[in-house]
This record gives sequence, structure tokens and C-alpha cells, in this order.
Amino acid sequence: MPSIHVVIATIGRAAVVRCTVDLLADQTRPADGVLVVTVAPEDVAGLDEARGEARVLFSQKGLCRQRNRALDALEGVADIVVFFDDDFVPAPDYLANVEALFGGDAGIVGVTGELRADGVRCGGLCVEEALAIIARPADETAPLRDRHELYGCNMAIRMSAVQGMRFDENLPLYGWQEDIDFTSRLGRRGRQVSTGAVTGVHLGVSGGRTSGRRLGYSQIANVVYLKRKGTMRRDFGNRLMLQNLASNALRSLRPEPLIDRRGRLLGNMIALLDCLRGRVDPRRVLEM
Repeated sequence: MPSIHVVIATIGRAAVVRCTVDLLADQTRPADGVLVVTVAPEDVAGLDEARGEARVLFSQKGLCRQRNRALDALEGVADIVVFFDDDFVPAPDYLANVEALFGGDAGIVGVTGELRADGVRCGGLCVEEALAIIARPADETAPLRDRHELYGCNMAIRMSAVQGMRFDENLPLYGWQEDIDFTSRLGRRGRQVSTGAVTGVHLGVSGGRTSGRRLGYSQIANVVYLKRKGTMRRDFGNRLMLQNLASNALRSLRPEPLIDRRGRLLGNMIALLDCLRGRVDPRRVLEM
């Protein structure tokens, strides 16, 4: 049997990560290890009360740094690493079906679960809503879909395929689009897929993330950086920037209660000005 380890990078959301680790105890194929990577002890307060056991590692702040800390720790230990956001609720057979996919095709290097619902798109979901959605029958006969990239809120990778690869730490803090960059490179080493047999719900919990202005800057700067690097398709990147600009501009007139649209729009504008000056850099958010 392959060794499967789950990695959860988190910061500032102790209650959320405790619930996620608790729910991992319901997997029909238990993880061989759960690794929570965080910045400070208060980020994992109460984690020992979860039904599932988790090991805690401390890291410098930043999603890419935290995930790299996990990859370093699991080198030579795990055969498959599953990255979950701290607010992702997997179906109970998630790990079992991931194991079957990797075992059935040695050419597969990455798997992402198909979302039954994404709270990011609807203002957030609670755990009870997620569990009710997961309880509905899934289309497990759906064929495999080849993917250019994987969705970072839930993705499983074959460790033998990531030798010498790490997340790009030039994408600081929340690391916006770090999953596109990493799995674009991973896809050059094998097949990446999704299927209706591997599913879950992304709660889209607000809080513990980055400021509106910082995120708005990243929405432009990170895309420009990744297009130049060659790990983001130009048509996809251009569409993504335009969508975010339009959404932030329109919704800044009547912002949602938990989203800093005006801050995001300001960040967008600062990044565009930096592009014109030839000084756009994802790391500039560290100065904001």
C-alpha cells in the first residue's frame, strides 16, 4: 500500500483547521499521517481535541513556504501527498479513490477533486451544509478528465514526480495562483486528472487571509509574473485579470459585507501602474 499523507497549511483559523482534522477521521481509507503547517501556536489551539491525530510543523508565513516545509518533511516518507485547504471538506471516500487512481495508472502524477460546491462563489458555506451536499449520491462513473492544472484547495500529487520541485516562494503570503504555477510544472512530468469519484466541498471561509489591497495587487502582479515565467497560459491569465478587474470595479459600488472590493480595486490599480513603470513584482505586497 502507498503511504498517503495529508497536508494542511493554515494561519489564524484555529477553529476551522480543528474541524477539518476532525472530519478526516471519517475517511474510509485513513491517512497515514496528517501534517498541519502553521506559523504560531495560537493557529492550532484546540487541535488536540479533534478526533483525528495531526502532527504540527511551524514555518515562516506564506502558503508556498508552508507547503514547501511540508514537502521537505515528507521527502522519503510519503508516496502520495494530498494538499487540502483548511476549509475543504472531503467526501469520506476521497483518499480511497485517490489511492485507486494512482495505483491504477503509473502515469498519473496529480489528481484534483471535483467540487460538489464552492463557498467562494456563494459567500461561504458551513460544515453542516457541506456534509449535506456530500451525503447526496455522486457520479462515480464519470470518466477521467485530463487537466492542465490542479485546484489548490484539494490536490493529490505523486511524490516521486516532484523531485527537485517546490512551490515558488516569489509568490508570498496567500500565494495567489501558486497552484497553477506548481501543477503546470508538474504536468510536464505526467498526467493530471480529475473525476467525479474524488469529490468534496470548499467552504470558502472568510478571515485569516490577506488584505484587500494586497490581494488586489496579487491578482495582477502574480498573473504577469507567471505568464512571463511560462507557467500560466496567456489566454487564461488575460481572462483572469480582466474578470477580476471588472468584478472589483463593479462590486466596489455595493461591496459584499465580508469582501474588501475597494481595497482589491486599489491593489489592481497599483499593480497596473507598476506594470507601466516596469516594476511590477509579486513580492511588493510585503511592503503594503
